[in-house]
Amino acid sequence: MAKITELSGESVFKSALEQLQPAYGFISLPEEIKLQFQNPVKIIQASIPVRRDDGTLLICQGYRVQYNDARGPFKGGIRFHPRVTLDEVKALAFWMTFKCAIMDLPFGGAKGGVSVNPKELSILELERLSRGYIDAMADVLGPDRDIPASDVYTNPTIMAWMLDEYEKIRRVKAPAMITGKPISLGGSLGREEATSQGGVYVIREAVKWLGINAGPITVAIQGFGSVGYNAARILGDSGYKVVAVSDSQGGIYNAEGLDIKKVKECKEKGQNCFERGSVIEMKGISRISNEDLLTLPVDILIPAALEGQITVANAAKVKAKMVVELANGPTTNEADDILQKNKVFVVPDILANAGGVVVSYFEWVQNRQGFYWSLGEINQKLETRMAQEFQNIVRIQSQNKIPMRTAAFIHALNRLSQAIQVKGVKEFYQKSEKSSK
Repeated sequence: MAKITELSGESVFKSALEQLQPAYGFISLPEEIKLQFQNPVKIIQASIPVRRDDGTLLICQGYRVQYNDARGPFKGGIRFHPRVTLDEVKALAFWMTFKCAIMDLPFGGAKGGVSVNPKELSILELERLSRGYIDAMADVLGPDRDIPASDVYTNPTIMAWMLDEYEKIRRVKAPAMITGKPISLGGSLGREEATSQGGVYVIREAVKWLGINAGPITVAIQGFGSVGYNAARILGDSGYKVVAVSDSQGGIYNAEGLDIKKVKECKEKGQNCFERGSVIEMKGISRISNEDLLTLPVDILIPAALEGQITVANAAKVKAKMVVELANGPTTNEADDILQKNKVFVVPDILANAGGVVVSYFEWVQNRQGFYWSLGEINQKLETRMAQEFQNIVRIQSQNKIPMRTAAFIHALNRLSQAIQVKGVKEFYQKSEKSSK
């Protein structure tokens, strides 16, 4: 496969489409079904004006890509990040389509984003941007049309502003139009850590499958946002040894294991720290680069940051037995080939990080019913679903001797194709015409 990375300036969307191609060799599909996966159903792009606190005007580019709704209304998060592009949002919406199918959710795939650095905005400016995004997209959103959620640099507070703006525009109460909300507005227990918790359930299944059981299982995590932090916390509490974490400034490493609570306090409060703001300010801990973290001799490597982190330049140096992609698209296609050649077990993003959309689905269901579940019920349902779909995919992988990523796409294609074919494809109409003669 050609090297495609976000950092190279080439198309991450093209890279995503290339990941699907190997699966076609293992499942017979009508050509028109394949055609439907080549482009999104709808692309909405808007210029969003934001009045700055000093009176000046900032114009931000906002996107919503609705990729495929064969299995239900569109579903996907909204991210605020300076590197957001239409190409990236298309790729993310594509992956979400297959992620929802893998987890057997009654959703299609979508994604949204705004090209902005939210760290440069005041809290009031951030609220104006959040409401402005909904003003621009309200006509294509709704509980039965397209249900957004939180993503990179968006959070429950931003979801609350977006819900409030939508309800003002529509003059209705519609908690099911967005997920990742605060609990007080109909959010679900467990949603904030759902991506990480789901990933941990998959890791447990993968560890059993691979037979990794010698001593404490070591883990390195790239990314210390909500997903990376919660993964580190949950794994640490479960007996795994988290030896390295990192954020955008760099990483830290301790062969004896890190105290994740203290790392969090350092980053957010400046405790046990030279200064607040980054994990690298932690006192008494060795600093490493993000690049070094990816090549540590650990049992499990978890990319939990952004796309295009494991590339052809560093894939051969990865020493982990298992890579668990809690970020979307962290491994380029050429790097993926190298990892497979080196027998690194890769749990692909469309399975590994699907816990977030699963609990978003639970939140949507609870909003529709007006009946809410306990955290124990939610985690039990999440664990059952994550474990079941891991076993479904690893069975396909084992039977066909193929990468887990290809097996995951095959599993999703089976479900998506069934939903499309029952609505009618060329072969169905030709067969019906012949039988009527």
